[in-house]
Amino acid sequence: MEGKHPRNTEGVKQHAKKKSLEAARKVDESIQRLIKSKAKINFNSVSTDSGVSKAFLYNTRTIRNRIEMLRKQQDGLPSPQDMKRNMTDASKDALIAAKNKRIKELEDENKRLKEELLKLRGLVYDNF
Repeated sequence: MEGKHPRNTEGVKQHAKKKSLEAARKVDESIQRLIKSKAKINFNSVSTDSGVSKAFLYNTRTIRNRIEMLRKQQDGLPSPQDMKRNMTDASKDALIAAKNKRIKELEDENKRLKEELLKLRGLVYDNF
C-alpha cells in the first residue's frame, strides 16, 4: 500500500531549510565576533563560538569558502599573542637601552668624581 499515497515531505524540507538558515545566521554572527575580537578564524573557532557543527561548516560551500578566505588573510598577520609578545619585547629592549645609557652616564660621573677627589686630596696634602 506504499505506492498509493505520495508522502508529503514539504514540511520536512521547510524545517530543514529554516534550520540551515538559522545555522548560517549563527555562523555569520560568530565570524563577526571573532573578527572584532581579533581571534583566529578557522573551522574549530567558528564551530565552537557559533555552536554549529564542523560538518555543516565544511559542507556549506559559501561558509567553507568564507572561513578558508578569512583564515588565509589572517595567516599573514601576527596573532594577538604575537603582537603582545613583540610589544613586550620591544618595550624590554627600550628599557634595557635606557638603563644602559643611565649606567654609562653614572660610570662617567663616577670616574669624573674620583679624579676630582684625587685632585682635592692632593691640594689638601700640599697644604699640610
